[in-house]
Amino acid sequence: MDTISKRDTGEIKISPEFMYEIQKGITNIPSFQEKIEESFENRITETLEIILGGAITLGVSDIHIEPKKLKSRIRVRDDGMLQDVIDFNLDIYAKVVSRIKLISKLKLNIRDRPQDGRFSVALPENPGAAISKLFMVEIRVSILPSEYGETIVLRVLNPKKLVSFEQLGLRTDLLKLFEKEMSRPNGMVIVTGPTGSGKTTTLYAFLKKVQNSENKIITIEDPIEYHLEDISQTQVNPEKQYTFANGLRSVMRQDPDIILVGEIRDLETATIALQASLTGHLVFSTLHTNDAAGTIARLQSLGENLVNIAPAINLSIAQRLVRKVCKHCKKTRKITTEELKEIKENFKNFPKNIEKPKINSNLKIVEPVGCKECNFTGYKGRVGIFEALLIDDEMENFILTSPSIADLNKKAIKRGMTTIYQDGILKVLEGETTFEEVERVTGE
Repeated sequence: MDTISKRDTGEIKISPEFMYEIQKGITNIPSFQEKIEESFENRITETLEIILGGAITLGVSDIHIEPKKLKSRIRVRDDGMLQDVIDFNLDIYAKVVSRIKLISKLKLNIRDRPQDGRFSVALPENPGAAISKLFMVEIRVSILPSEYGETIVLRVLNPKKLVSFEQLGLRTDLLKLFEKEMSRPNGMVIVTGPTGSGKTTTLYAFLKKVQNSENKIITIEDPIEYHLEDISQTQVNPEKQYTFANGLRSVMRQDPDIILVGEIRDLETATIALQASLTGHLVFSTLHTNDAAGTIARLQSLGENLVNIAPAINLSIAQRLVRKVCKHCKKTRKITTEELKEIKENFKNFPKNIEKPKINSNLKIVEPVGCKECNFTGYKGRVGIFEALLIDDEMENFILTSPSIADLNKKAIKRGMTTIYQDGILKVLEGETTFEEVERVTGE
């Protein structure tokens, strides 16, 4: 059964019957492996459908197809961690690569240069129903030549994984702070963190929160990861000289109230975005820095002046994603002396207005075990941990003195900022994650 349709339009359509079979048969990594193995006897189109449908069913973010000397391997990134799925022969690998290239509109005869593309997977919302609406999952394709062939990474952009503002995992005080800053008519809110830390998810949650019939919202992205209703989205195309900078200039002529700039990468984009925030627009964007205080230094390193940076930014947010302990198999234990000492040390100057549990030797925390529900990892799902640098008049004046990142961080903490690590410890005390996970993600 060849269920690929519209071959020339970059779309795969999985029938309700076949998707129902996939969802019923794939509940964890071992069953995913079994389904893929069974498909090798059928057409390659079915193999690819099972790989994609299974990955979407399990909620993974990336599919890695990697050629080795004598075989090929599929791995998936689940909750930020790579897991092996299956090894298979190179003949099947070659057919899978050709099929992915064909659907992604990439050149089949080019094997020595990187290629990027995308395609869509049309899925039934309710596979078990006789009639079901379709929803689209975008697949972003990256192909890189390697020692034994072409390595493929498929980024799965499932719109059902987008969360609301209230589902981000924010503490009550941060929830109120973010709401206040997003209600301002102008200024910039920057979200920082490494690749895969959930910055785009956070910004989209912000957009959904501020979206209403009175606001004109325009985004400029590379690429558009999720399609949002009633929001104008545009995608940069460097090959056609459509960059963030000149695209942002055009966006400004569209009379927007709120602008999302996917990422600030260069001085020109930084300058236009900062000027937009100073001239009556609310601007959301991302930046690659390690912490909230590093935003200022990063913009300076791009070539911007402090006199433009300080008054333009309302809020700088740093975030990471930590895995949540699986609720089906987790167990609790008493806190150790070393852990208690660590908590007390980090909460020594903790803001009094932020709620925290009583810290004593009777504290209990959770730890992972592992079961079928979590693929025997002990973790299922992720939640954000945050720190937020509020730039008010006092902080603006301090920034204009050109402080170091360390001094800016100390000043922010003295004025009530909690660090990412402290927020992570609070998540541990609330029973959502573990010390090991917070330490792994933050490096503390």
